[in-house]
Amino acid sequence: MDKRKIIGILVCWFAGALLCPVFAQKRMTLQETIELATDSSLQAFSSKNLYLSSYWEYRSFRAARLPSLNLEMTPIRYNRDFVRRYDSEANIDIYRQQQSLYSFGNLSIKQNLDLTGGTFFIDSELGYMKNFGENTYSQFSSVPIRIGYSQSLFGFNSFKWEKKIEPLKYEKAKKKLLYNLESIAEQSTQYFFNLAMAQSKYDIAKENVLSSDTLLHIGMERQKIASISQADLLTLELDLVNARNTLKNAEIDLKRAMFGFVSFLNLDKTTVIELDLPERPQHPVIDADLALQQAKENHPDFLAYKQQILEAEREVERTQRSSNFDASVSASIGFNQVASDFSGVYKNPLEQDVVSIGIKIPLVDWGERKGRANMAKNNLNVTKISVQQNELSLEEDVLMTVNDFNVQQDLIRSAEEALRLANTAYEATKQRFVIGKADISSLTLALNRQKDAQNNYISALRNYWMSYYKIRKMTLYDFERREPLSLPFDRIPNF
Repeated sequence: MDKRKIIGILVCWFAGALLCPVFAQKRMTLQETIELATDSSLQAFSSKNLYLSSYWEYRSFRAARLPSLNLEMTPIRYNRDFVRRYDSEANIDIYRQQQSLYSFGNLSIKQNLDLTGGTFFIDSELGYMKNFGENTYSQFSSVPIRIGYSQSLFGFNSFKWEKKIEPLKYEKAKKKLLYNLESIAEQSTQYFFNLAMAQSKYDIAKENVLSSDTLLHIGMERQKIASISQADLLTLELDLVNARNTLKNAEIDLKRAMFGFVSFLNLDKTTVIELDLPERPQHPVIDADLALQQAKENHPDFLAYKQQILEAEREVERTQRSSNFDASVSASIGFNQVASDFSGVYKNPLEQDVVSIGIKIPLVDWGERKGRANMAKNNLNVTKISVQQNELSLEEDVLMTVNDFNVQQDLIRSAEEALRLANTAYEATKQRFVIGKADISSLTLALNRQKDAQNNYISALRNYWMSYYKIRKMTLYDFERREPLSLPFDRIPNF
């Protein structure tokens, strides 16, 4: 071979490498598919960020239960304007020009009390004022320390209800994340077996084309010796045409299933996946009572039902409290002082006592408050009935899913045996046809049975694993390890 031919071959090979798409090939098992989906899919990303939102909401709730330190300041405020003043000598109001400078600062520590709904505080203040004009003067004022407490005596205590509801909401968010991840595992199983079914149909269709072509050639040879009729030969030709059409349709279905699979896993769209079907599962029979118990303890919907009732009860108390007599009290004790210079503002402070009592009495509102209270009570009753119905429906779903799961292993065993028999029968019938001891109808029937058996086996596997992950999703319980599903929620998430 001369140099020009060698160069031409290299150029063609290089151009083909550039123009032809490069497909990444990857073999995956069901477990690998689930692990990749719960880590990298868009659904997993969304679920984890929803949990993070609830996580920081709960952190804010916990922070609000701790003492808060606040600094409030007005570093400088300058006024130059006309203000109305009373002239006692002329017994009239007059406008006078005023120039003043103010500064103020307050440092406080506050603590909300969940039990009573009140607020306890300790603070310290410092202020400065200077007036300009004919009577120029300046003063400092201070409150070195002041201790106080404010409390609504008969009003609605929001702190108490937050302490009941917020931890429940966060627990629901944790369970919801686990629930969503198990939902992703269930979706992964669906996509996995959709692709597995498409690959199986494509492989069967490809084998059927080869087999139909071979049988047609055998039929042509047998017709030469008048072993088969012209009608049987035409049937073999028709089988080949139908087999090729079936292969094209199977190829289209395979491409669609492949695209859906790689899109769900957030992989490159050119990735080609080869699946390894799982072996016959050996999970133990699941106890229905255990599954129902775990569902009641772990399913996020059960926690959501508790939250709904608590929120409805909170609204009842809120409306009842707002309809009745209410009184509030605020008291503080401390020291204060005024001086013309900063050094004297903290010397010999005087005692400062403040007590305030407020009363709110609804007199006439034409039944508005009473109507809101009755509405809240009715909503609570409706919520309880709705929750009871939803709980019964969820319990029924759990029990039915467990019952379906427990019979799936027998169905898989039967489907596996049927597939073995169908393969054996088809091979035997094909050999009998080759030697002229079986007709076209028997061969076609054996082939259809083989296809059905293969599809039924994959469907049985899919139904089993779908049921298994649905039970895990509904109970959030690992029945192999016999422990609830969990994640490291006790530290800041880093997904």
